[in-house]
Amino acid sequence: MTVPPAPGMPPSGMPPSGTGLADPARTAAMKRGARRQLAFFRASLTSDGRFDVLDLDGRPIPGQPQELITTTRMAHSYALGQLAGAPDCAEVVSAGIDALLDRHRDPAHGGYVWSFGPDGPLAGEKLAYGHMFVLLAAASGMAAGHPRAGALLDDISDVIDRHFWDEDAGLMREEFHRDWSRLSGYRGMNANMHGVEAHLSAYEATGDRVFLDRAGRILGFFTGRMAPAHGDRLPEHYTENWEVDRAYSGDPMFRPAGTTPGHSFELGRLLIQHWDLSGRPATDAPALGRRLIARALADAWLPEGGVAYTLDFDGKVAVRNRYWWPVTEAIGAVAALMKLGPGPEDAAWYDRLWDVAERLFIDAARGGWFPEVDAAGRPDATQFTGKPDIYHALQAELYPLCPAPSGYYEGVKGLLAA
Repeated sequence: MTVPPAPGMPPSGMPPSGTGLADPARTAAMKRGARRQLAFFRASLTSDGRFDVLDLDGRPIPGQPQELITTTRMAHSYALGQLAGAPDCAEVVSAGIDALLDRHRDPAHGGYVWSFGPDGPLAGEKLAYGHMFVLLAAASGMAAGHPRAGALLDDISDVIDRHFWDEDAGLMREEFHRDWSRLSGYRGMNANMHGVEAHLSAYEATGDRVFLDRAGRILGFFTGRMAPAHGDRLPEHYTENWEVDRAYSGDPMFRPAGTTPGHSFELGRLLIQHWDLSGRPATDAPALGRRLIARALADAWLPEGGVAYTLDFDGKVAVRNRYWWPVTEAIGAVAALMKLGPGPEDAAWYDRLWDVAERLFIDAARGGWFPEVDAAGRPDATQFTGKPDIYHALQAELYPLCPAPSGYYEGVKGLLAA
């Protein structure tokens, strides 16, 4: 993996060797950070079992709807915290599972609506992206022993079978109206990538081979076909027939034009996780994962530190904005590579990514991570309100501490116990 020169380093200079996963001070800092995040976001939970969005100081922001992505990620993250031995997590997990089954679930048509308010559903679209996170929350709730998580997993599995999983394509359909009538013919990588994450987690929680096999089929399309055909980059947007839609430009945050290097980090790590769970067969999955991760770092690393949000199809920076989540996913991806047998520069990358996280994104004074910074490296609020998410950053602090690149539910157990 080629490492671009760090700021202030001459182009011919070699980066420091780095300490990587073996650094006890880094390990201790990650555990402290995970505990602080879990303590910070606990303020999201309201007295009536809802989740508020928090501002930068950790105060609830009134009047915000509860979105499916918030509910599911809180349930998943606090289930990880519960498994890790952090205090006061079970109540948050229960609030999330209950909200999914009792508030997001659509009693008329089945499936899970995108958002609700005090008087009921506000946005009823049925999106593959959100439903993949319902499966993730169910799997994590099961791993943590929640009594309703099994029923949630059974229900969401049935919904995915009936509406989202396309057996012929081996991929997920994308979006429907509330009554399951067709919303559009759009197909996307993002929902399928999170489908891989959720299905691997469901396999780890249940041992049901169908989850592992489906994740493998999705990975085969994106990492086995699309990435090699596009210079180890991953097109985001597709037509209904799964042809690359190079002209597509949708939501600038969730469906931006071009390619998104942060997703290459995620899919590279997930490919390695799937290979490990499959018994480490004699395939080129580890090499493919490394190529995806290395290509994204080489294309998107910025001289001032951080990862550019989007690239064009040739790897040139398109949107230079710096968000927290690509850095967290790069941390997890490089950690997965090091667990397989580190390359000569992996530890240097790992240390550099954590340096950027600490310098730009981690809020050491109040807790949580700033979701975006401006050109000068100051916290910004152009795309996000407050601190909207624990999921990406918590995984960056817990998953690298697991001994293997899979088996996360077993791997996190006791990590945060006093």
